Amino acid sequence: MTSGSTTATSPWFVRPQSTDHPARLFCFPYSGAGASAFSAWPAALDDTEVCPVQFPGRENRLAHPHYGTYEDLAAGLVEPLVPLLDRPFAFFGHCAGALPAFETAVLLAERGLPQPDCFFVSGQPAPHDSSRDRMLTMTESELRAELESVVRGRGIEPRPDMVDVGMAVLLQDLAAARAYRRVEPVVMRCPIVVLHWRGDPEVNQEQLEGWRRYSDSVDVRVLDGGHHDFMHAPDDLRRLLTSWR
Repeated sequence: MTSGSTTATSPWFVRPQSTDHPARLFCFPYSGAGASAFSAWPAALDDTEVCPVQFPGRENRLAHPHYGTYEDLAAGLVEPLVPLLDRPFAFFGHCAGALPAFETAVLLAERGLPQPDCFFVSGQPAPHDSSRDRMLTMTESELRAELESVVRGRGIEPRPDMVDVGMAVLLQDLAAARAYRRVEPVVMRCPIVVLHWRGDPEVNQEQLEGWRRYSDSVDVRVLDGGHHDFMHAPDDLRRLLTSWR
């Protein structure tokens, strides 16, 4: 194939896949968000193509039925994902997005399909500790205020209609998070890199230690910034995301 050529894009991916990068990084957004959480990220980090995953029921897939559970999300993602696993790849999941990313990796292993060469977790306790998420106990008015704050943090003044749509997505996502149960860890064959944001008021570093039960190689790194600063792809994060190659 010629340099720079692309493959057809599934609804699960917002960017056409390039054929001239030797590796791919699949990025999973947090609860209430879509692939636009990674819109400020470059198309590639060194020789690794950045591939944001678009969950159904939001943004350009708003008309698609919500995925329901993380396990169903993984089951729906695997088929369109498999053609893109023809080269080394890694998963990156921020906050609750790390959980369907993990379930997708587990399902790939169960089906004897290629598995990630590295698994990046950002600001999310391990699956068996996922019920600690503070958003699961927040009222709708608190969630609305939280959503408005996140939108403003992206430089956008939240309109009421925009927030209404965002709330509908967030409430469905949180229902999936409440239903999720992973009692016993599943050990992954790949290294896990756990990222703690120094200014994150939602998750402390101790809460991330549970990931050590999920791989023989777990590296916990501390980065400057707050819970949502990953969206700006700061330099320290970029360097880590290229370190697995």
